[in-house]
Amino acid sequence: MATRLVVANSLFSFSRPPKAGAQKHPLQPISSPSVLHSPKPKIPINPTFLKAPFSHSDCCRIRIVACASLGETDTSSDDPLPLVGEDSAAFDLGTQNIVSWVYFTVILGVVLFVLDVAWIDNSTGFGKAFIDAVATLSDSHEIVMLVLILIFATVHSGLASLRNMGEKLLGKRAYRVLFAGVSLPLAVSTVVYFINHRYDGVQLWQLQNAAGVHQFVWLANFISFFFLYPSTFNLLEVAAVDKPKIHLWETGIMRITRHPQMVGQVIWCLAHTIWIGNSVTVAASIGLIGHHLFGVWNGDRRLAQQHGEVFEVVKKRTSIIPFAAILDGRQKLPKDYYKEFIRLPYLTITGLTLGAYFLHPVMQAASFRLHW
Repeated sequence: MATRLVVANSLFSFSRPPKAGAQKHPLQPISSPSVLHSPKPKIPINPTFLKAPFSHSDCCRIRIVACASLGETDTSSDDPLPLVGEDSAAFDLGTQNIVSWVYFTVILGVVLFVLDVAWIDNSTGFGKAFIDAVATLSDSHEIVMLVLILIFATVHSGLASLRNMGEKLLGKRAYRVLFAGVSLPLAVSTVVYFINHRYDGVQLWQLQNAAGVHQFVWLANFISFFFLYPSTFNLLEVAAVDKPKIHLWETGIMRITRHPQMVGQVIWCLAHTIWIGNSVTVAASIGLIGHHLFGVWNGDRRLAQQHGEVFEVVKKRTSIIPFAAILDGRQKLPKDYYKEFIRLPYLTITGLTLGAYFLHPVMQAASFRLHW
């Protein structure tokens, strides 16, 4: 059990006024029993200490809270609790290494070239063969969509679950390369298949011409990208330029929900399902949301293994359901909370999200040319 020591009020005591005729001695700190018998103080106290007596409210503010196991949080104060996790989306240009970003640019170019040659290009890659093999399982686009998501989810979450063991065998950087090298082609295949077949299947409803639907769907999609997991912003770790870590984030979007990637995916799926309104989109949404719900459990399990009791503290201060911890008082938002979003990664996300919206026709045309 966690032990909680609250020391209040009793830390300070005040002497009563001396009786008439009594010898007055200056106050002095008691450092040893011998001082009690000393007629003169050895160390005179600073007279500013006695300028004004403490009020009752001042005394109540003097508290020392020691949590031996870090397993308890103090909800009696309106002030945010001290962080035990990391500050998410923090980016300081002054601490960046130019050489590291040069490496990142080179690695990104090499990865995209290899991905195109080995997977995307139908004349040299295996992407079309992979899609055709999965398509032989069923004539239903809904089933094929679900199978593609299941394959990606199994590989992606499976490799994430094996990360500790894999990093011990291969090293952190080598395992990250393996993880990305397998996950990225499967993700591209799933996305391209969805784009090419999103209007196939049975039409369940048609709301695209309804008043306000386009604006609602656009806003929901835009918001969904702000729920990216903060580790996504650590591009140098994603590319294995810096040594990858299992971070325990606590600020920014994490104050709203401990699993922003899941929440963002749910928002994205609901928006696209409302807009397209057919069985293929429903199947894709079921598969993606199911994968991310598993990720909630698996992510908490992995963070608990990596960070132990410190994660339990963050877990108590946060929630899976958005805003739940804020509403019940477990999460105290700083007065300048908005500043945790006025950071370069979120400004970049804003630009990329707007760019992706206007480039939808280009992405659709590129997918159609692959005939997956």
